[in-house]
Amino acid sequence: MFRRLLCLGTVAVCTACAADLPPVAQLLVELIRLDTSNPPGNEGKAAEYLKTKFAPLGFEIDIIQTPQAGKAHFIARLRGDGSKKPVLLAAHSDVVGVEREKWSVDPFAGVVKDGYVLGRGAIDFKGGLAVFAQAVLNIAKNKVPLKRDIIFLSEADEEGGLYNTRWLADRAWDKIDCEFSLNEGGWIVKDKAGKVLYASISTADKSGISLKLTAKGTSTHSSMPRPDNAIYTLAKALAALSEYDTKPKLTPETRQFFSALGEVSPEPMATHFRNLLSDDPAKVAVADKYISEDTLLHAIMRNTIAPVLMNAGFRGNVIPGSAEATINFRTIPGTTPEELIEELQGVIKDPRVEITVASMRSMAPGATMTPEQTKQMEEMMRASRNSKPSPQDNELYKALAKSLSEVYPTTKVTPYLFQAGTDSGAWRMRGIPVYGIYPYPIDHEDLKRMHGNDERVPISSLESGVDLIYKTLLAVAAK
Repeated sequence: MFRRLLCLGTVAVCTACAADLPPVAQLLVELIRLDTSNPPGNEGKAAEYLKTKFAPLGFEIDIIQTPQAGKAHFIARLRGDGSKKPVLLAAHSDVVGVEREKWSVDPFAGVVKDGYVLGRGAIDFKGGLAVFAQAVLNIAKNKVPLKRDIIFLSEADEEGGLYNTRWLADRAWDKIDCEFSLNEGGWIVKDKAGKVLYASISTADKSGISLKLTAKGTSTHSSMPRPDNAIYTLAKALAALSEYDTKPKLTPETRQFFSALGEVSPEPMATHFRNLLSDDPAKVAVADKYISEDTLLHAIMRNTIAPVLMNAGFRGNVIPGSAEATINFRTIPGTTPEELIEELQGVIKDPRVEITVASMRSMAPGATMTPEQTKQMEEMMRASRNSKPSPQDNELYKALAKSLSEVYPTTKVTPYLFQAGTDSGAWRMRGIPVYGIYPYPIDHEDLKRMHGNDERVPISSLESGVDLIYKTLLAVAAK
């Protein structure tokens, strides 16, 4: 039984407590203590640390340096007999930044408290990295005979950057080529009592499209305001968008997902989930209203709209001649920029507001991108918008679904369209199936902390996650 108390007068886990943690939780604590906030990332620190864990167990190690100092990908390969192509487990080691003053603990101390590991990346995705790594390490420690290589990849630049897995795939494809892969994605969701309700395996990701709204007006001295104020015009356009929501747009996988929720949810939500799948527009509208109170479910079933950047003015005594806002859409596969532009024009209804596709450069203020890099990023985004979902009838999907049912007997397993983007595109664009899972049961309170404050993951969930991934690897890779 591990101790969950913090050392008096410090926010870090004390040595004695850390020694009592399960190996996967201790691994996560140590990963969180490596600050890999992106930018700049510094994922090379995680690569060097992971090398100390994998190399002594006979893994073949590659650390792929990128052109940016301190940024690197880590690859560990455990050899099988080669009778089948490898299985790959990919997890990113970079994390988003933090608002330190809003955390109750040091976000990079790896605090253990009340049965949780707290820290930036605990859920997204150092927790998953720790689970994947521990399961693979256990395979090696137990000397399991393998019919295929197992490749573990710790990725750089997933949280936004130029040197992500697509960069890696262009330069070291032979080291990450595989038959199929696990990555981040679907959720294992439990209720407040700890019962696992459903497990969603993501077979596709939503893509991203950003549009720029540009309002024009007359530039003049602030002492003589005119009716055609660009900032006011933009504000009215944004106000119109704030009152608007896109309609549900369900893929076959999303329909399966909501059908599963209809089987495991209490009333009246079970009826709302069933009605969302009906052909009756009135029933769909009512169901959408209630289901959308859950922000995750709201995002899964539609193209989402979020203003993310604004730019207007340059002096305190000048009314600017233009004002801009960038709107980020997370889109259902197959959605085009042209469709979204037409939709926004119908909402804003103001010819003074021009709507265009935002450049990749404008989406990352301060980033240094060459024209060639900008072109490559835009080409990858176009490709991701048209990628096909991974099939549900292959060995890895079936093994993961079976293991989920064994480890969490109360769960309903379903495919899923992930509500955001991942680094899976490097494989999906080459026709290799990728299945996404956050490999630990969490509740809605845990989920809302992801990318937020006091991010955390239950230690018991980490342990069961290792069991889940270990069983899955045995099913697809062991002789």
